[in-house]
Amino acid sequence: MSAQAVAATESSDSAPMDHKHVLRALSGLLIVLFVAMISSTVVSVALPQIIGSLGGTQSQYTWVVTATLLASTASTPIWGKLADLFNKKLLLQIAIGIFVVASLGAGFAQNTPTLIGFRAVQGLGMGALQVLVQVILAAMISPKERGRYNGYLGAVMAVATVGGPLLGGAITDVDWLGWRWCFFIALPFTVVASVILARTLHLEDVRRPDTKVDYWGASLIAAGVSLLLLWVTFVDNDFAWISWQTGAMLAGTVVLLGAAVAVESKVSQPVIPLHVIKRRDPALAIVASLAVGMAMFGGAVFLGQYFQIGRGKSPTQAGLLTIPLMAGVLLASTVAGRLVSRTGKVKPFILAGTVILAGGFFGLATIDAHTSLVVVGAWMFLVGTGVGMSMQNLVLVLQNTVPLHELGAASGAITFFRSLGGTIGVSVLGAVLANSVSGRIADGLRKLGIDGAAGAAGGGSGTLDVKGMPAPVQAVVRGAYGDATGHIFLIAAFIALVGILAAAFLTPTTLRDSVDLAESAPAAVAPGTTTDGGTVPGGPPTDTAPSGGRGPDEGRAKTPVS
Repeated sequence: MSAQAVAATESSDSAPMDHKHVLRALSGLLIVLFVAMISSTVVSVALPQIIGSLGGTQSQYTWVVTATLLASTASTPIWGKLADLFNKKLLLQIAIGIFVVASLGAGFAQNTPTLIGFRAVQGLGMGALQVLVQVILAAMISPKERGRYNGYLGAVMAVATVGGPLLGGAITDVDWLGWRWCFFIALPFTVVASVILARTLHLEDVRRPDTKVDYWGASLIAAGVSLLLLWVTFVDNDFAWISWQTGAMLAGTVVLLGAAVAVESKVSQPVIPLHVIKRRDPALAIVASLAVGMAMFGGAVFLGQYFQIGRGKSPTQAGLLTIPLMAGVLLASTVAGRLVSRTGKVKPFILAGTVILAGGFFGLATIDAHTSLVVVGAWMFLVGTGVGMSMQNLVLVLQNTVPLHELGAASGAITFFRSLGGTIGVSVLGAVLANSVSGRIADGLRKLGIDGAAGAAGGGSGTLDVKGMPAPVQAVVRGAYGDATGHIFLIAAFIALVGILAAAFLTPTTLRDSVDLAESAPAAVAPGTTTDGGTVPGGPPTDTAPSGGRGPDEGRAKTPVS
């Protein structure tokens, strides 16, 4: 066998799959992504009903969302690193199993703390599914061509996000189903996805016995982030901004995250590769993702609550009213994905997306309990458009700068920071909303001559069972939520401005055509070269190829992975 044939065969794990094989495997991956996305969106509209029926509070409402995002955020870097070390297909199947068990537990929950616990476990599976789908897709397709397939991912995300609230609202409004089926509904999809992936997904199983997972770094990161979010949730409610609790929790956060940075800088195989994220473009992409995640998750998660509590809509009606937001995501992600693949340029779409996102949130900041729903829908469409143009393309920026063997850790890193932004956004905006609503309700009840009843009617510790309140109290609570929601969107708008600044300083590069970086790609025929992606002793340097150019191995045939 010739050296050329050997090189082609041995590099098959980094060769792009042809379109036929990609579509076969992609069908299962898209179902998995759909399941992960719909598990959160299907409960977004139903959550006020769920918390009300379980006797939960506004703080618990926030933590049902925060627990999922926190678990997903903390575990994402670990899943990304594991994807670099072990069989990606096996990891995906394990994640599906975790997700199924947690969904069943959440569906059978009898109180809010139990629901929060199982939602945290569900977050472990959700984080794994989201990052592994991106890692597997990136292992099959070059960054430039990935734009088209990212359009498919964006479309599925949009369909799940559009269909989720509609489905959740419809399920909640049907008496013989009820809100518990919001958790059970994803189970049939996981079965179908498992069968499809078992038959169509065949990746090279690369064993690396000398590798290990940085559990210390991952644990320190998770602990530091969790302590920070606990402080955000309880400050100004359970204790003052200037208090010993604040000092202890912030000091603990600094110590834990500082220790995490020290560990990550010393270990040979960090869970978050600092040498990747400290470079200019990856760092800017992470900052922009952090801002987009904070604005998007932190703002959009409270729209369902605004429509139901602030405007008195049913769960089904609230789901219908979120369509403009998701329609913007669907159209923008599909169109932008195809244009990125056609041009190889990604910065213009990211920059435009962040500008549109900020504009949409500034518009939403003007809404109150009486704003026209048409106007609200128009601002929501702009927010969705901004997210669709920027979120997935920021992942491409980072993936374009790393070799194949670091793809999982890099993808996990940017997904981690985006989820971290969403988690912080939900916690911060949820705390702001709870405090604002509590004050407004207290003032409204005093005007009605009902003193000392604020704690029983909304706010941080009051019940969200609005239907069980007297009509005058209902009016006060609905008005408080309707008027206070605009304030949290103003905060989201200023957060989005950070994303604009980060996107503006991105380097205007062209996405590469090869799956692997030129310096990591196998050499073709030169004597004395290696075919395992390592360095070539005595060979010519390969790190001078431009990032948007073709690698040295693209002039020869490759054996596609089937």
